[in-house]
Formats: sequence, structure tokens, C-alpha cells
Amino acid sequence: MIVVAGEALIDLVPQDAGALAPLRPALGGGPYNTAVALGRLGSPTAFCSRLSSDSFGEALLDGLRAAGVDVSAVRRGPEPTTLAVATIDDHGSAAYSFYVEGTADRLFTAPERLPQGTRALSFGTCSLVLEPGASAYEELMRRAAAQGVFTALDPNIRAGLIPDPDAYRARFKSWLPSVSLLKLSAEDARWLGGTPQEWLASGPSAVVITHGGDGLTVFTRDGAELSVPGIPVEVVDTIGAGDTVNAALLHGLAARDALSPSAATALDADDWRELLRFAARAAAITCSRAGAEPPYAWELTAP
Repeated sequence: MIVVAGEALIDLVPQDAGALAPLRPALGGGPYNTAVALGRLGSPTAFCSRLSSDSFGEALLDGLRAAGVDVSAVRRGPEPTTLAVATIDDHGSAAYSFYVEGTADRLFTAPERLPQGTRALSFGTCSLVLEPGASAYEELMRRAAAQGVFTALDPNIRAGLIPDPDAYRARFKSWLPSVSLLKLSAEDARWLGGTPQEWLASGPSAVVITHGGDGLTVFTRDGAELSVPGIPVEVVDTIGAGDTVNAALLHGLAARDALSPSAATALDADDWRELLRFAARAAAITCSRAGAEPPYAWELTAP
């Protein structure tokens, strides 16, 4: 079982140019997209979060169930669902404005125990920024790592939500001893500062950096640096592409029985190249369709 912990929200995606373009609601949130992508790939997956009992919350739950995701660890609340208004540039890249005050997912509290059979736990995005939930997710991350659970982190920086960048950067560094796999975009890496080598020295078994259409690079504990190119595709938008990479990496590690820090460290160059190529193919499919619509297993060759 791979458990994904974090927010689920509604993306409001413009359907035309201009500030007053019609907005289409779409299921979203980095962790939510990761969970759906894992479910579609066929990995046993559970989602750990707190969702609104409003109609958007019901739609989010339906999306998880449709992907085969276990929702027994999802708690509910009467507060509204978080909204993210997307802006899509000429290259298909998305930027977001968030409506987060008083929303249900911010009031997450860490569960006493994880679903039975949990082998990995994935974190990221807004849920690690917005209090009081952020501290609860942090608690869960540290507790799971101390129990030997494989932990994955995708910071997926949303700078507009971070009031004190230096405090967040310090907090990010404090998470690294509890992180097995760190995945982030090149833009996130520049914003956070530091280098993959510095991050590896603090704890992770591997660091994967995505470069948009230019592919992915992994840095490993033994000093290896391996890259694969991106897959050429006609980009509709990039919503959910990084989340699909998270899912593809975790799915591929599970297929290799490598969901432990020691097993991930033991992977050789060929294993990592195959994993990165699989993640690149999966992300390319997501980019070829509107919104966060990650691929199903039948659309991909084996990881």
C-alpha cells in the first residue's frame, strides 16, 4: 500500500483568454493527483486527508474511488473546499491563485495509525505550508520515517502561499532526514536553494529533478547523476505532470521491491534510467490532455 497524504482541491481552469474567461472546475491538488495517478497505474493506494462535506468534496471522493484509491483514511468536515484558480500561459504552464481561508483540508489532524500494509507515504504541495494542517502532516512524516516507512516528498512550491520564504526553506531542510525520495522541479530547486548533493547528505536515498519538456535527472547517494530526455508531445497544459512523475516513480520502485531507503540506494544505473523513462512517458501523456488526467497502466509499457 502506498499512502498519499495532503490536500485535495478544485482547480478552476480558464477556457479562454482574458481575466473574465469562463472557468471549468477540475479535481486537483498535488497529493490528490498523485493518488489518482497511482490508482490508475494499478498500485494499491490510499489517500490520507480531510475533505469538505460539500459537493466539491463529494466529487473529489468519487474521483478517488473511480481510480481504485482506498478512502478509509479520509476525514470530512463542514468547511468549504479549497479553490485554486489557474492561469495558463502560451506554453501550457499553469500558475495559481488560491482561496484557502477556513477550508476543510487545513484542519487535518494526523491519524493514530496508517492503513494496514503501508510501505510508502507521499507528501507535498500546499498541505505542508498551510497551518494548522502543515504541522500535522509534518508530524506524520517524521513518525512514519522513524518507523521505517519509505517517505517521498515533492515540495511543489506555491510561493504565493508562503509568507516567510526563509522560514519555509529552513523547515524544508529539517524534513530531509525523514525523506527517502525527494522529487522537485528545477524551478523549485532554484527557489529553495542548495544542491542535490547537499540534500542527499541530509537523508534522502535519491533526488529526482524534473526539467519540464527537457526530461528528468536523478542524483543518488553513490554520486551518480543520470538523465533521460523528455518525450515530445503536443502540450495542452502541464497541470498534474509533476504529480504524475511522483506516482510513476513510486509505482516503479514498488515494481522493483525498492520501497525502502536501502533498496532504493541499491538500484543501479539501468534501473534508474528505466524508472525515469517510465515517468517521462507518463508525464507526457498527462501534458497531452487538459487538466490533471494521468494515464492508466494500459497506456504505458512496464516501468
